[in-house]
Amino acid sequence: MEETSLVDVGDVTLFVRQLGRRDPERPSLVVLHGGPDVGHSYLLPGVRPLAVDHHVVMFDYRGCGRSSRDLSPEALQPEYVVEDTRRLIRRLDLGPVDLLGFSTGGRAATRYVQENPDDIRRLVLASTSAYDSAESEPYLRDWAEYHRRQEIERAAGGALRNSTIFVWDVDLAPGYLRLLEGLDQGDWSYERYLDGRMHPWVVGNAEQILRDCGKPILILHGEKDMGFPVQLAQRLHRAVPRSTLAVVADSAHMCHYEKPDLWAQYVRDFLTR
Repeated sequence: MEETSLVDVGDVTLFVRQLGRRDPERPSLVVLHGGPDVGHSYLLPGVRPLAVDHHVVMFDYRGCGRSSRDLSPEALQPEYVVEDTRRLIRRLDLGPVDLLGFSTGGRAATRYVQENPDDIRRLVLASTSAYDSAESEPYLRDWAEYHRRQEIERAAGGALRNSTIFVWDVDLAPGYLRLLEGLDQGDWSYERYLDGRMHPWVVGNAEQILRDCGKPILILHGEKDMGFPVQLAQRLHRAVPRSTLAVVADSAHMCHYEKPDLWAQYVRDFLTR
């Protein structure tokens, strides 16, 4: 089963996709996408296999995809994404859920579990990081393949949309680029982040928040991630005693796209323990 709808959560309307059927014996899985400049649908290759035996809820953040658009810049702040998620969980009467945050969504998920711990049973942090972007630099500085692909992206003048960075198998990069067709850049502005007008996604020390939350956590990461190098996932795993680390070999940031069945199986195994 797969259905889409527009759900009013107060001051915005969210475009919501529900996959699979609800099971009273198993929590729903709520998915927070990355970006936040595009909607959630690029995650479907990895998420659809989960719907065979899970009820999955995905949605577009405010200001992107088919959710409310043309909002004021001040309405496009991370705390509103977290509050929209909380309202959606209640609006759909989901009860306690499992929460998966992908990339930037992992930061939102960290903030969510900090502010609403009773809502969450298990937490999946996929292709994300608990650390500042500067922490990636030592691992990228001498990585020749990363710099080679950066040159390819620059030469294309943005037309490749980082597909050769986010996907390790370059033969799969065109397919990923096609997956992005129709996904516009939304109302969110990267420039606002760079000049300090966007509030932080996590308030406080993310590593400490995850260590203190007491929830079982799956850290799911591509071995060749060029956005958040796998060493940062390994570092977080060492720092959080109740965490499980799963590394998807020979895949990059979009490992859910490169190896969807394996990615989904890691999530399934963790959620059904």
